[in-house]
Amino acid sequence: MSYLLADGWIITMNPQREILEQASLVIEDDRISAIGTRTALAKAYPEAETVDCRERIIMPGMVNTHTHLFQTLLKGLGDDMVLKKWFTCMTGPSAVALTEEDVFAAALHGCIESLRSGVTSLVDFMYAHPKPGLTAKVIEAFEISGIRGHVCRGFLTSGAEHGIPTELIETPEQALVDARAVIHKYHRPDGRVKVGIAPSMIWALDEKVLRGTRKLADETGVMITTHVAETDFEIEQAKLRFQATDTEFLSEIGFLGSDVLAVHCVQCSSRDIRALKHHDTRVSHNPCSNLYLASGVPPIPEMLAAGLTVGLGSDGPASSNNHSLFQAMKVAALMQKGVHRDPTIMTAEKVLEMATIDGARAIGLDHLVGSLEPGKRADVVIVDTRHPAMTPIHHPVSSLVYSALGHEVCDVFVDGKWLLRDGEFTHLDQREVMARSQRAAHSLAVRTGNNKQRQWRSSAF
Repeated sequence: MSYLLADGWIITMNPQREILEQASLVIEDDRISAIGTRTALAKAYPEAETVDCRERIIMPGMVNTHTHLFQTLLKGLGDDMVLKKWFTCMTGPSAVALTEEDVFAAALHGCIESLRSGVTSLVDFMYAHPKPGLTAKVIEAFEISGIRGHVCRGFLTSGAEHGIPTELIETPEQALVDARAVIHKYHRPDGRVKVGIAPSMIWALDEKVLRGTRKLADETGVMITTHVAETDFEIEQAKLRFQATDTEFLSEIGFLGSDVLAVHCVQCSSRDIRALKHHDTRVSHNPCSNLYLASGVPPIPEMLAAGLTVGLGSDGPASSNNHSLFQAMKVAALMQKGVHRDPTIMTAEKVLEMATIDGARAIGLDHLVGSLEPGKRADVVIVDTRHPAMTPIHHPVSSLVYSALGHEVCDVFVDGKWLLRDGEFTHLDQREVMARSQRAAHSLAVRTGNNKQRQWRSSAF
């Protein structure tokens, strides 16, 4: 099929960062074929179905560089806790009780929630393995939903003394053998859905598995993603065990590289940032989660000044309560302005780069997606500006970052397939997907004792 998206604002995110007004774009099969005027493209592509995009913004699909899809079932259960308590008291016990049905229902809901809000590429960090086969259910949800991305086989190999449930702890051998098997079975270098490796966090890992992860990635060519310097606790534990910050230790053992996506980096020092830059390691910034868990504000301006590639992430809905990058973009800009008391330190244009082309670069896909350019894959999002929050509109980038709420997305293409058309999915029943995840969420909460009615809390005192 071919489509002519006609007469909209086109935010290209190309190297010149062109914004074209009353411009048109042609999708043929899985690629963007041309950008130009409606008249010229209609003549050149007479068979293309015309889609009227007046009063609409045509933009690249956004790239969510970090989430945990199984946590879709945990929205609202982790409020008002620091990360260690949040994990040991709610998220960990919930992960222990996961079934295949839970994981599939959560992942499919998370995928369609992401698509509905303009995310076309997703990195899932699946670290919960109380039983075999759960990674396969996430991959199945990716395949059915049509979204692009990486399903990263995560693991924890220690941490019982810090409250990690023993059911989630694997030996290094178990974790790496299964990761290799998942890569062999599902990873396709040129596929829409790829596999990665995801050692979880420094206080729940050992040196052996980190070195084994590096070796496995070198052998298979898959990406690595891991939580880095998220909290003071992580830094304290790294210094106790390795006499270095986690970033310094990962650098010393040869773990870091351009195929590594370091998530959070909230507590990174200037020395850590230099180490990340030296290895060309990429960063996933998750502003909503960092504030929700009171982890702090990462030094993103310093990272950008150092030349690091920084993408945006929502993190799992147990610590951000949704998969929205529209929300993440606005918070990413505002938090730095407020902390530094400098309104120019993080612009709307920069955070849109982080959500699109920089996010694609962070996961090694910028040659395929992240911008609207002829020859690239047709991962395209259309935003309807005819909503009260977005009207009147003067600057489309400002409107996307500071005005949009996310529900203004009306159409989504991935690989040229029209997945969301006029606000309705073309291949899935959204109501059934939501009902399935609600049933799974309720069942999981009952099984783990998280279904108790919460008392009203006006303050912590």
